Amino acid sequence: MAVLPIRIMGDPVLHAPAAPVDEITDEVRALVSDMFETMDAAPGVGLAGPQVGVALRLYTYSYEDDEGAPWRGVIINPELWMRPLEPGEPDPDEESEGCLSFPGERFPLRRSDEVLVTGIDLDGAPVRIHVTGWRARIMQHEFDHLDGVLYIDRISDGDWKTAQKVARKRGWGKPGSAWMPGVDHLDA
Repeated sequence: MAVLPIRIMGDPVLHAPAAPVDEITDEVRALVSDMFETMDAAPGVGLAGPQVGVALRLYTYSYEDDEGAPWRGVIINPELWMRPLEPGEPDPDEESEGCLSFPGERFPLRRSDEVLVTGIDLDGAPVRIHVTGWRARIMQHEFDHLDGVLYIDRISDGDWKTAQKVARKRGWGKPGSAWMPGVDHLDA
């Protein structure tokens, strides 16, 4: 297992749709193991293949709820269905999120409160995940990565302008931008 560098906004792999996983090989299993280690080292609650430079449709997730119940897994070739969004502006206290590919910042973003995700696991067995709340947010955020969408692509115009200023100031927005969990200490 190894911690992998996490690509930052502007790297082309983050801004293009990922390809389906055709076969679950030892290489895919090793990638998933490395993704879990990278996600934990970052730390994050989700990590998609493109975020570590691999343009494949898979992501890991890990979240502990208020009662300490763990929720952890991988989903390969996911499909996502969501309840329509509630109208209105996002609550900055309750609906803000961050991203390991835009580290150190959080912006409000309205997401669906309920999703269903299907796909397969590392054994090729079917996976069906029906979740609400923060877990639904994680599923939508990671799924977006597989379509080349960063959460900052979905935020309000004013916040998007702020995000662009942050990116320019930090030298992001170009190919090859990355950070290394455990070495570079960035907050996401």
